Amino acid sequence: MLVRLQKLLAEAGLGSRRHCETLITAGQVHVNGQPVTTLGSKVEPGTDRVTVAGVSVRVERKIYIALNKPAGYICTSHDPQGRRRAIDLIPVDLPRVYTVGRLDGDTEGLLLLTNDGTFSLRLTHPRYKMPKTYRAEVAGVLADDQIDQLLRGVWSDGELLRAAQVFGVRSIGADTELQLVLREGKKRQVRRMLAVVGCPVRRLVRLSVGKISLGNLKPGQWRYLTNEEIRSLITD
Repeated sequence: MLVRLQKLLAEAGLGSRRHCETLITAGQVHVNGQPVTTLGSKVEPGTDRVTVAGVSVRVERKIYIALNKPAGYICTSHDPQGRRRAIDLIPVDLPRVYTVGRLDGDTEGLLLLTNDGTFSLRLTHPRYKMPKTYRAEVAGVLADDQIDQLLRGVWSDGELLRAAQVFGVRSIGADTELQLVLREGKKRQVRRMLAVVGCPVRRLVRLSVGKISLGNLKPGQWRYLTNEEIRSLITD
């Protein structure tokens, strides 16, 4: 994915974005042997060769991955207990990546991973209200008044938890399946909300983040995000 040259230089540790812009306009930056003095010029990390005052700038290629996380895997980079980690499902020969937010160990579905901190912040910071869709199978019957509670918001451990949408509600024997859209990312939010209204979760799967869906990925499988998908997440 193409990035602005001054952003690449800043991420490489050459100073603030403003300082890197000064380096560019001063003619100290070359791309593939050619001087670049125009602010806003874009390069491909890991492909284009960038030098500053004749010294090569090494920037790790940015990686953006969608993974179907199975139950039983945790979202952490280091676990002293030696439990299975979601990042263990990604080939070791790729640049090191981190999970974008977290899914509980017993929650399945779409998990994004990257080594791009700006991208991760764009998806996880509350001010962006990135929509995430979940499918939940819960114990018991979910009545209309309980759905209204989820949409109005319920209190749990001093936090107001609210679903942006609830749809696809259907009975499965004595239990219920439903889909929820959240625009906030509080710890174990879906499970806590449904427990408050008296329908504890039996199974929980995240189906989508923004416009990125789980699709045909089987548990444990992963794929790269396309440039179009990446743009959809950072520009919406």
